[in-house]
Amino acid sequence: MVAGAAILGAAATTSGAFAAAPAAPTPKPAPVSQAIQALPSALVEKLIVTYKSQAAEAGSNAAAQSDTAEKAAKTGEKLSFERRLAAGAALVDLGDGTTKQDVTKVMDAFRADPAVASVEPDIRAYAMATPNDTEYAKQWDLFEATGGMNVPAAWDKTTGSGVTVAVIDTGYAAHSDLAANVVAGYDFISSSADARDSNGRDADPKDEGDWNATDNECGSGSKASSSSWHGTHVAGTIGAVTNNTKGIAGIAYGAKIQPVRVLGKCGGSSADIADAITWASGGTVPGVPANANPAKVINLSLGGASSTCPSVYQTAINGAVSRGTTVVVAAGNSNANTSGFTPANCSNVITVASTSREGNRSYYSNYGTVVDVAAPGGETRRATDTPGTVTTPENGILSTLNSGATTQSTENYKPYQGTSMAAPHIAGLAALLKSAKSTLTPAEIESAIKANARPLPGTCTGGCGAGIADAAKTVNAVTTTTPPAGNVFTNATRVSIPDNTTVSSSISVTGRAGNAPAALKVGVDIKHTWRGDLVVDLVAPDGTVRNLKTSSSSDSADNVVATYTVDASSEVANGTWKLQVRDVATGDTGYIDSWSLTF
Repeated sequence: MVAGAAILGAAATTSGAFAAAPAAPTPKPAPVSQAIQALPSALVEKLIVTYKSQAAEAGSNAAAQSDTAEKAAKTGEKLSFERRLAAGAALVDLGDGTTKQDVTKVMDAFRADPAVASVEPDIRAYAMATPNDTEYAKQWDLFEATGGMNVPAAWDKTTGSGVTVAVIDTGYAAHSDLAANVVAGYDFISSSADARDSNGRDADPKDEGDWNATDNECGSGSKASSSSWHGTHVAGTIGAVTNNTKGIAGIAYGAKIQPVRVLGKCGGSSADIADAITWASGGTVPGVPANANPAKVINLSLGGASSTCPSVYQTAINGAVSRGTTVVVAAGNSNANTSGFTPANCSNVITVASTSREGNRSYYSNYGTVVDVAAPGGETRRATDTPGTVTTPENGILSTLNSGATTQSTENYKPYQGTSMAAPHIAGLAALLKSAKSTLTPAEIESAIKANARPLPGTCTGGCGAGIADAAKTVNAVTTTTPPAGNVFTNATRVSIPDNTTVSSSISVTGRAGNAPAALKVGVDIKHTWRGDLVVDLVAPDGTVRNLKTSSSSDSADNVVATYTVDASSEVANGTWKLQVRDVATGDTGYIDSWSLTF
């Protein structure tokens, strides 16, 4: 076991007056949209129809025109063949005044034609909105195609709202680009001397500074150094306030940051860190008040040398994961195999290596089979430059910081490098995923991140896991529902959901023999702010109610987009099925956009 842990990012000399972390929010504050720009909602006006290669319509415009006329007569819609696309598909105009129900009806008609290979809507695309944060252009790690993590495209679907991320680190140095997203945390440093606050553990996670006045102060070979404000830098990468015309953009800027202080003078102890993991995830720690805002994601940009994972760490991590919290850990900065560093070598965590702006493994990053995935950690100098120098600041990770050499002074921003900087990229992505689909488990979040990572465009000697994480691809993967094979019955007529009311949408099922299947698929697309207000039920033709989703006062994310599996084998298939939605609170409204039954 290791006695302590150190930060895993490069420090800088940097400092403002500290403001205590804001009190925990009320259970349901007035909703405030933090979206950069809501995409317009446009009705589908045209369809792209691809015919099978052997079909006459695949090569003949006249045949495609005739088939379109046939579909128009069948559906009662005013359809017209417009033109042939470069890839050979036919573009079909749906005419004016088309509704979503009309689109569904026409698409179903084409899909039922054995000559048709596929049919899809001609959807609209829009220029990606760019945050107005003044330093955003320097955040290559978010958007550059080579070394970046493709974050902006994920913001169209999720910003992390409803999720708390615990940053277990040096604490919080007050910063105006973070304050609005910070919730109450805790100081777990039990030694008052190491804590520098005269009282050991307390409810104030203020970063008192981790400077060392002299060489060897923290053990043989340790060097004198200024305060790093490391936890504040990590927090900014995850959750800096965004689109506020200042500073930087956070990856999960709709999430909340919970500062949990474990690192002070000369690092921190594994006992304190383990307690912090337990508390942050909603577990009980003797002598410490319960956490009012349990985190669903924990970031650990810290570590120490150990060939095995200490049981005190593993027990705490297992407990956190059992409570539904995803634990993200930095791999380490020793250019060595990660298996020799902890908690990176623990089970049930996502271990993160660092990559450079060019998409290579950062020269300092640990590597090996223990690594799960890589993310931008930057390089503020080249491997051959003098250690301790900053020669390529533009290639580091820019984030929130403080200018104080020892104690806090004025807030600022500076680039750091390290696996400490890579880990919060994955913690931010985990928050985006949890917000987009609240049912995801830690194992499912890890699996999704790894399955949708891309190969490093550069090199990684020793192994960098699944590759560089791709935020947009991963979010799309967990939010896109592919209808299973079978007969699909759909109702796409919009039904408004006012406050404190119960509404329903009906589907009439015909042509089915016998009972419904034991794995009836119920596809739901509900647009609604603060989805925790909603109770969603499936009502069978005989009136039997099966609950699909319960209400939750803490689930503030938007929309219910999911496919539920229901054992309906005791129900006759034919008849009128209903999707019943009950709004149990005030302040947020929405509508049933569409729903489906797949037999």
